[in-house]
Amino acid sequence: MWRAGAVAVAGLAGWHVVPAATWLPGVRGALWPALDGRGDPGRVALTFDDGPDPGTTPLFLRALDRLSVRATFFVLGERLERAPALGRLIVAEGHELAVHGWSHDPPWVPRPVRDVREVARAAALVADVAGGRPLWYRPPYGVLTGGRWAAARAAGLRPVLWSAWGRDWTADASPASVRAEVARGVRGGATVLLHDSDALCAPGSWRAALGALPGLVADCRARGLAVGRLAEHGLDRPAGAARGCTGR
Repeated sequence: MWRAGAVAVAGLAGWHVVPAATWLPGVRGALWPALDGRGDPGRVALTFDDGPDPGTTPLFLRALDRLSVRATFFVLGERLERAPALGRLIVAEGHELAVHGWSHDPPWVPRPVRDVREVARAAALVADVAGGRPLWYRPPYGVLTGGRWAAARAAGLRPVLWSAWGRDWTADASPASVRAEVARGVRGGATVLLHDSDALCAPGSWRAALGALPGLVADCRARGLAVGRLAEHGLDRPAGAARGCTGR
């Protein structure tokens, strides 16, 4: 009896933890390039996490408009619920909404039933705000546990992490450091992770990402790489998915 219980606990722990190894860039880059966000080699997908934020997201929208770039915004359900008009504005300006979960909870404790419920709730809200079914899911902290994998599958979402990031969430990040960090990881087909909010980052850190945008877009274009949304990135979409939450 005791041994059976121990085996069951070990099995649950393994199911929960083993998929989280995909957080390691070397692991997912080698074994799951699509999860790494690798798509069309002539493109770079630009993505933002942790919004929408009424104080900062509009600044990113204006900057992206000046650069003629459209991006994918991985939003939190609890934040979108408080700012649905901002979510509609993101879509109206040609950007794409994707699911970052309902809240930004840490992944360490298994909670598969709650994961399914909250990812479904966030996906339903995104669909309602955007007028179309979301395609993509990126878990908080980029950690895909067994429960989060199952939740994404149940909601018809495709998990996508990133292949380059700006480390823009830190207190000492600057536009120059973000641009340099992205440049180290960007190749044709890369997916770039930035943040349009400092709600879960160092206060004021959003300024580093915003200030880096013109330079990193210029760097990509100088290499002949188009910058845009995941929807045009050539990744396989979830079965039965339509064009997604882009409003176009």
